[in-house]
Amino acid sequence: MAATATRPAAQRRTESLARPGGNVTGLSNVGPELQGKLLELLKEIAPRVSRVAVLWNPASPVESLGFPETLAGAAVAGVEIQSVEVRTPDDHPAAFATVTASRADALMAFGNPVNFKNRQLIADFALKSRLPSIYQERLFVAAGGLLSYAPSFTDLFRRAATYVDKILKGGKPADLPVEQPIKFELVINLKTAKALGLTIPQTVLLRADEVIQ
Repeated sequence: MAATATRPAAQRRTESLARPGGNVTGLSNVGPELQGKLLELLKEIAPRVSRVAVLWNPASPVESLGFPETLAGAAVAGVEIQSVEVRTPDDHPAAFATVTASRADALMAFGNPVNFKNRQLIADFALKSRLPSIYQERLFVAAGGLLSYAPSFTDLFRRAATYVDKILKGGKPADLPVEQPIKFELVINLKTAKALGLTIPQTVLLRADEVIQ
């Protein structure tokens, strides 16, 4: 059983979400509209943003699936995506130079191990470059990023307990549907917003689960 798996059906860990068909079931930590929602929130806070640089790792089988979702979300949000590939932590300085040269006016960093390791470096670059930045992990915002929107891992682990209960009572993983996240958390760094000259709309603040002052 997996408490949090990323796109298990697409990675062939399960036959489908509705019927896993094997020994793996649990909860997915990726909602189908997560990337689009991040971009939507960005436009609410910074309406003038039109070009978003995305730091991602094309060598990751998960992100090769997630990047097209970002492109689809961008089309709906009305922004252009600039792909900036980052395969190792040592690639970040060159990636930052690419972002600067392309004149992107916002930054998105996928929540992968490569970006996570350099989260402080990424947040510092975005702030120094006056780029609103969005993430899939709260800790990027704690490091100085502008906002994150992601599934609540507390809720996912709580719900995972129900799978344990069902399996201990004789349930078969093959027959237990993989569930997707239903609770998401919005975290905003108000100090960063002020440094960027952005005023967070009250409608967004009221939806925030955490505001970092």
